[in-house]
Amino acid sequence: MKKIVLMSLVASSVVLASGYKIPETSTNSVALSGANIAHVKSADAAYDNPANMIFMSDSNHIEADLMYIGTSATEYTPTTGSSISAEEQAFIIPSLHYVSPKLGDNDVRVGVSVVVPGGLSRQWNDNPAKKSAEEFTLEVIEINPTAAFAVSDTVAIAVGFRIIHTNGIVKVTPSDNSAFYVSQDMTGDSLDFGYNLALAYHPTSDIQVGLTYRSLVNLTTSGTADLKYPATLDGNYDVAVSVPLPATFSAAIAYTLPTDTTIEFVYERTYWSAYKEINFEYKDPTAEFIFGGAKPKDWKDTNSFRLGLTQELDSVTLMAGVVIDETPTPETTLGFESPGSDSLSVSFGGRYAINESMDIGLAALYSMKDDRTVSNTVNTNGINGEFTNSTALLISAGLGYRF
Repeated sequence: MKKIVLMSLVASSVVLASGYKIPETSTNSVALSGANIAHVKSADAAYDNPANMIFMSDSNHIEADLMYIGTSATEYTPTTGSSISAEEQAFIIPSLHYVSPKLGDNDVRVGVSVVVPGGLSRQWNDNPAKKSAEEFTLEVIEINPTAAFAVSDTVAIAVGFRIIHTNGIVKVTPSDNSAFYVSQDMTGDSLDFGYNLALAYHPTSDIQVGLTYRSLVNLTTSGTADLKYPATLDGNYDVAVSVPLPATFSAAIAYTLPTDTTIEFVYERTYWSAYKEINFEYKDPTAEFIFGGAKPKDWKDTNSFRLGLTQELDSVTLMAGVVIDETPTPETTLGFESPGSDSLSVSFGGRYAINESMDIGLAALYSMKDDRTVSNTVNTNGINGEFTNSTALLISAGLGYRF
């Protein structure tokens, strides 16, 4: 049998963290489609722009959120043959944000966020998708402590430390023929580190500017794979793979009208060009020969454009947003595990102040991906057809408390 190159493992699940990247890590962020970099004054500032912690009220801020994510049954229709669909998926994701009061007499504040910045699941039960992407599941948890420092009355900077744990499951069945059954069922995890930087500039009471940068983190995943290859492999084998979680840069500006209406625009650049190839390394030479090897990915850097609208009322804050996202996946290397396409998302939400110390929030975001046609004259994975019906729904509820 021709050498099998199983390209995607945990790496492709991380790719889902970009194709289905989750920058919305709080209720406000969901409501504003992630457009809360410059004008952020709740506890989620600890993650979205920690430099803004300096400009928050001088008290402890804490927020806990629960977010539901549901993805549709993406459909693939080949040029010839019957359509197949991926399984619908649903997840409940928690997050926690904390911002301290000023430390002593210094204009210094610290914060910490525990979030899930990406990682979903995709399952295909039918061929040809089953051969390369029967199941790809990734859990990503990030702990992000930060510290902010006042440079002047109008400028603050911040630095943070990213601690990222990943846990992945991959199952592929290149051949389900009883006479020549071939499969790979792998689990792996990693603990990796990075950093983030932020700047907040408030030249007037009406204008706010924010810049943030999250570093590249190489996910050094290792684990074991249950491999089956007739008369050659049958058992568990050690495997390792390193893939990039790309750097991200955001620039934002917000303007507040006399009606207490704030408009914020965010430009975001994600440096997915770091994802040049995927390479599995097996210690066992036979497993390496059959299941290992490198394959080009050649992803491209992407742009996202976010627009958020916030209306402050007496005890209610209303929010809405829209975001346009580009896909990093070129047609040449697109696979069933990550059939990305450009998308448009819309969102809305609100918060209600129960009293001076406590508020609650509720928000929803609906993301619609463009249909995408792929030709096997270009695609190196032999895909020849159209991907349709790819959507995602996010619903978030949060509780904020100040003391």
